[in-house]
Amino acid sequence: MSNLIKKVCFCGLGSIGKRHLKNLQIIAREQGIFFETHALRKTDRVLEDEIKEYISKEIFDESQLDYDYDIVFVTNPTNLHYDTIRTMADKTKHMFVEKPIFDRKEYDLETLNLNKSGVYYVASPQRFSSVIQKLREIIPYEKIYSVRVICSSYLPDWRPNVNYRLVYSASKEMGGGVVLDLIHEWDYITYLFGFPQKVFSICGKYSHLEIDSEDLAVYIAEYSDKAVELHLDYFGRIYRREIEIFTKNGTITCELAKNTICFTDGREPIYFEEEKNEMYLREMRFFINNILNNSDFNNVKHSYSVLKLALGRNPA
Repeated sequence: MSNLIKKVCFCGLGSIGKRHLKNLQIIAREQGIFFETHALRKTDRVLEDEIKEYISKEIFDESQLDYDYDIVFVTNPTNLHYDTIRTMADKTKHMFVEKPIFDRKEYDLETLNLNKSGVYYVASPQRFSSVIQKLREIIPYEKIYSVRVICSSYLPDWRPNVNYRLVYSASKEMGGGVVLDLIHEWDYITYLFGFPQKVFSICGKYSHLEIDSEDLAVYIAEYSDKAVELHLDYFGRIYRREIEIFTKNGTITCELAKNTICFTDGREPIYFEEEKNEMYLREMRFFINNILNNSDFNNVKHSYSVLKLALGRNPA
């Protein structure tokens, strides 16, 4: 089966690209897979030794790309995703795209010319967290009235010793802003509860932060039997990533940052001991196993629907 993966290419090696590269190497060792890795780069910044040791070939011009990649990882800025996917579609069998899939909702998926038998996966790592997986088991047995979700953090604290004004999150043009940057929340909301019937939203730049992307987005989503509130911001001084589920029998409170689920109806709280990278490793295993099992998994259309939802378009 390892013959299915002989050559991969990373388009972009920022922080998330490096995480995926290192996790891919871990999974490859587990599976006994050996391959060469190319990196298409737009900067001549020297790679760290721990990353460089994995790279067989650095490419600085698209004309130097090969045409027989088994996997392409699209891990560059969001505003480059569409053109990168189109460029690489005929050069690879399978593709892993970092979230969100695009930076806006005016693209036509048919123009991507994707391989119908390939695996196309758009990242959704929160689905693979123990808290979300456990909630997925619990929810079918609950009568839910409403849900409140928050993801709040302080952008200047995200990357120590890095000027927050210069990161892609601060740039609307590059695809930054809470609407796209924190699309994880909309992804797991649809994973747990499906798509809503209507969505009302406001978003914009409200804080003192020196950025040109939106730093606040607030949504209210209407379902046939429940309502969901979602709050996303870049200016909260205390990191919060929480889900409150209000049910007939009480309240279920989930803290994704602390890996806990608590109940008000007498059930014992649930604690998970796991590092943040565990969910990314599970995600990478899922992706690689789909390839090794000759699956044709493709969540591009779903991810595009989630993007439209985040951008304030009501589901059809």
